[in-house]
Amino acid sequence: MTMKKLPSWREMNADTTPEAEAVLFKLWRETPGWRKLEMMESLNRSARQLALAGLKHRHPTASEEELKRRLATLLLGEEVANQVYGPLPE
Repeated sequence: MTMKKLPSWREMNADTTPEAEAVLFKLWRETPGWRKLEMMESLNRSARQLALAGLKHRHPTASEEELKRRLATLLLGEEVANQVYGPLPE
């Protein structure tokens, strides 16, 4: 199995000027650790909400329990989710 090369920072941010990038890095370095954790928690919460909304769209008749179980598969992978929560309902 060959792994695809991930894009570099520069490739992902080609539309960001070096000056803007310098400001971004300066602000990030100056941000306290607790605030960075707070920001990451917010991003994770938003990502889970978006994932759950996508699952509700794809499985409109699923119960809340089934949707949470499907979310576990997305977050943990099928094998671990099955071990922890059991198989998905048919």
